[in-house]
Amino acid sequence: MKIDQKYKRLVKLIFTFGITTMLIVFYSWTWIEYYNKVIEFPFFRRGNWMMTFLYGVILVLFMNTYGGYKVGYLKRGNLIYSQILAILFTNIFTYLQIAVLDKHFVNPVQLIKMTGYDLFAIVIWTLVYQWIYTKIFPPRRMLLVSGKRSDYHLIEKINSREDKYEICKIINIEKGILLLKREIMRYDGVIIGDIESHERNIILKYCFANSIRTYNVPKISDILLKSSVELNLFDSPLLLSRNEGLTIEQEFLKRLVDISGSLVGIVLLSPLFFAIALCIKVTDNGPIFFKQSRLTKNNKVFEIYKFRTMIQEAEKDGKARLATDGDPRILPIGRFLRRTRLDELPQLFNILLGDMSLVGPRPERPELAAEIINSIPEFSFRTKIKAGLTGYAQIYGKYNTTSYDKLKLDLTYIRNYSLLLDIKLIIMTPKIMLMKESTEGIQLDNESNIK
Repeated sequence: MKIDQKYKRLVKLIFTFGITTMLIVFYSWTWIEYYNKVIEFPFFRRGNWMMTFLYGVILVLFMNTYGGYKVGYLKRGNLIYSQILAILFTNIFTYLQIAVLDKHFVNPVQLIKMTGYDLFAIVIWTLVYQWIYTKIFPPRRMLLVSGKRSDYHLIEKINSREDKYEICKIINIEKGILLLKREIMRYDGVIIGDIESHERNIILKYCFANSIRTYNVPKISDILLKSSVELNLFDSPLLLSRNEGLTIEQEFLKRLVDISGSLVGIVLLSPLFFAIALCIKVTDNGPIFFKQSRLTKNNKVFEIYKFRTMIQEAEKDGKARLATDGDPRILPIGRFLRRTRLDELPQLFNILLGDMSLVGPRPERPELAAEIINSIPEFSFRTKIKAGLTGYAQIYGKYNTTSYDKLKLDLTYIRNYSLLLDIKLIIMTPKIMLMKESTEGIQLDNESNIK
């Protein structure tokens, strides 16, 4: 069975409404039938409705943040993982809320049981609905318009989502616009690769006129223009790009959050610091921490702190090398730390000292940055703000994402910075810490990451 694409939003809305309603009903029953009966001052009808409403608000917040409603967008495993993470954080937050209301920690058994019901409902509902979704919305048949540069990475990424897209044909732009116009009408959408702006504009206008969906690989200038401010001072539209980085107010607020966040993190995670340090020391009796020169705002060089994950003198030849899949230099405990990104925790001290921020571009090594800048001069744009422990590229990219794509992700963050965006990225960080694909090493047999 195939349904018209215009009904896709309605189908997604049914999924969202269904799973949210089930989870809220589970909580409402648990609250009314158990916790409201054991707290010192029980609530009545309106109070019960308010508790249910608050739970719903928190649930929707975490679901939206982690992508728990993105049926048909995320892979099945990623979607379920996002929902599980959202419900765990929601229920933990709710337990603390009940504890504050009753002024002591109540018995969590009922909430744990409810969480079990939640997880069962999530898995069953999502698996069934995702199966139905793929049946009524088959993959889009796509035409890829390629240019002079290789589209290997783009094709590889699109092919990894065969449930959403099917690249049926690839045509080089040198074949001519007339041929492209004839071919475009045969497909559900067009992927416009890295081609010249003139030809791209012709294809975009043609697709717009014929209501054909387009997917574009953005250029650096596209990202800069997208975040510009519209001016209506004249009868001709103007786009203003101030290009000044963060304002004084934004920098002050960001630094305030960095200091408070790093202090809280160091105190709360101190037991974990001790446990990791002990594991590293037992492994080869070497140093616990690893220091390395990195770049931050305005190309300032600083010493970054990390838990050591490699053997001692891993780069004794003095040559900077990125970690690869199956790298023999990585310690057994180091593989776990890298996979969960716990090796980055000592950077909380860098944040406290002011060298880094909680959120920002990944701090790059000076020698690697210089090598990348030789082929991508715009890579230096990333240092308009401080480097970060987490960031836009760290959340939405992977460890082995190409340097050019990392640059575009970082510029998206820099040009759209806000405190709310920082909070969202911080909340999303736990999700990517346990996702293997986010920490994949560089593939030796593929095209170099530095390009």
